Amino acid sequence: MIRILTVDDHAIVRNGVKVLFQGRPETATFGEASNAEEAARLVREQNWDVVVMDITLGDRSGIEVMKDLEAIRPGLPFIILTMHSEAQYARRAFKAGASGYITKDCLPDELARAIKKVAQGGKYVSPTLAEMLVMDVDRSFESAPHERLSDREFEIMRLLGSGKTVSEIARLISRSVKTVSTYRARILEKMGMRTNAEITYYVIHSKLLE
Repeated sequence: MIRILTVDDHAIVRNGVKVLFQGRPETATFGEASNAEEAARLVREQNWDVVVMDITLGDRSGIEVMKDLEAIRPGLPFIILTMHSEAQYARRAFKAGASGYITKDCLPDELARAIKKVAQGGKYVSPTLAEMLVMDVDRSFESAPHERLSDREFEIMRLLGSGKTVSEIARLISRSVKTVSTYRARILEKMGMRTNAEITYYVIHSKLLE
């Protein structure tokens, strides 16, 4: 039996993962969380074979949430299920410890295979995305300015680019205003920018917002 925890702020996605296993030979039990707090509680209370989660969870970065959950239960395997097909997101997710990365437009059978493989200790990436990752390396996308940012800096840059203030971001990620301001200063320095308006322009034109 596969124990699957789905973490997504859309109920239709959480239900879809359950429907996926109806009529299949593999039996499965399911848990659902719509936000980081619910996910943390369920990870503390129960054992899971795999966590399926989006790379964006409301206003939180799924990668940062994944790190929080892994700290609660080290070794817990994660599959990122997302609308983002860009290789830069997949690379960042795998670097942070994800075991699988798959887009929401995949066929049901592919998602089922990915879940089963990761639950058994394997890794999964779709053939299409694997090819994109290879091309990404060949084109040296590592030189893109935002690739210099840490995962936390990347999360804050996206929030700043979406119009959030430093105070709002501090509340969202449970950090002090001073800490977020320090991150903002680092982001501006690494990106060679001066204002939030430049950040907004960059994240929009780089398609870093959903």
